[in-house]
Amino acid sequence: MRVTKDLVAASATPMVLGILAEGESYGYAILRRINELSGGELNWTEGLLYPLLHRLERLGYVESSWQSVTGERRRKYYRITNSGLAELAEQRRQWDTVVDALKQIWQGPGDFRPSIAIPLEVQA
Repeated sequence: MRVTKDLVAASATPMVLGILAEGESYGYAILRRINELSGGELNWTEGLLYPLLHRLERLGYVESSWQSVTGERRRKYYRITNSGLAELAEQRRQWDTVVDALKQIWQGPGDFRPSIAIPLEVQA
């Protein structure tokens, strides 16, 4: 399965803020965590992540600092701010609303569940 570009873009901010709410992290580790959380279905690139991190930093949702670990190169670590935690709570509220609405559509009420056929392949 390939997650569409629109869905990836819509979920990017809450995913990154959620990961940073677990603790500070650096770019490559965030990419690995997203891949891990999605079972490999979301394979983000640096070209998606770093512009997002820079935007979140400009908005005041994350802060960054360069850190050195003995024997390794310097890495830029990102951490969520209080403003970022508030934004994450708002994003979560919005996503809960969307997910709840989709569940109602897909499951339908009781015996009136719509028969939704999901094609296995799209014929060209």
